[in-house]
Amino acid sequence: MRRLSDSDIVISPGDRPAAGRATPDRNPGGGRAGRPKAPRGGQPKAKPARRPMRRLEPLLTPLQKAVAAGVGAVAVVVGGAIVWHSGIPLRAVRASRDAMLAASADAGLRVSDITVSGRGRTANEQIIAALGVRKGTPILGVDLAEARDRLESIPAVRAASIERRLPGSLHIVIAERQPMALWQHDGVFVLIDRDGHEIPGAIEGFEDLPLVVGDGAPAAAAALMDMLATEPTLASRVKAAVRVGNRRWNLKLDDAIAGMEARLPEDNPEAAWRRLAALEGDHGLTRRHVTMIDLRLGDRLVLKTAHQQAAAERRKDNGA
Repeated sequence: MRRLSDSDIVISPGDRPAAGRATPDRNPGGGRAGRPKAPRGGQPKAKPARRPMRRLEPLLTPLQKAVAAGVGAVAVVVGGAIVWHSGIPLRAVRASRDAMLAASADAGLRVSDITVSGRGRTANEQIIAALGVRKGTPILGVDLAEARDRLESIPAVRAASIERRLPGSLHIVIAERQPMALWQHDGVFVLIDRDGHEIPGAIEGFEDLPLVVGDGAPAAAAALMDMLATEPTLASRVKAAVRVGNRRWNLKLDDAIAGMEARLPEDNPEAAWRRLAALEGDHGLTRRHVTMIDLRLGDRLVLKTAHQQAAAERRKDNGA
């Protein structure tokens, strides 16, 4: 609403100057015209002084204008939200998108073949199911990020990438999880990788991998293998590692059941492993029929020979 101005002010006829009123004029003789005669009966009556007109105030104050503008904005937002939640814009967008994709497929931009590289243990059926694309699907409508996430959800797949090769090819590259060890739990053997993830499928061909046993073994196995690799000659003889209390390891050399057992400490197992490698290299502990060596005490060793172990077992059988 515009602001009132002086031109909008209406003056009533009673407030206008009297008709015929003129400014004093000189008489023909050069003198001033005589004053109008006073009406009979006394002095002329004084005309009441006219009160000055006050300018009309704006109809709305600035605060009222701000409130009105806010109400209008809220009405626009609420109205737009109602239309949006009705689903009409979304349906229109989807319909337009579907029409464009259908037109692109008619023009030849549709999936005609899928190529995969890097697949070893992963079945083609798993890849196709995770990809979620059929032959003839508009290739521009394939969401590559979602397809990649579904491929990486396959247990045997560590990472995946997918690209469009127009007009009609999808190319997939996968990196599978590489078996590092066998994990035995609940009487079952499962392949695991360096991240501790289980790799489903048969273990044939991987029977010679180190065996890890116990709760927490998969998560700690990578650090153990890195430590063993510092003494490669002795590491090749480690057939099993038992996680004790999810804190430390007992190693089995040469045989997972009957081999010599080396008990490593919880703290600084690296130093104990180097010490074991030096003792085996200098003294040939396994040739001396040592069946157990305890390295948990830094200032001394505890050894057990086959003879001592047999005697202990006899005492146990006799109830001693």
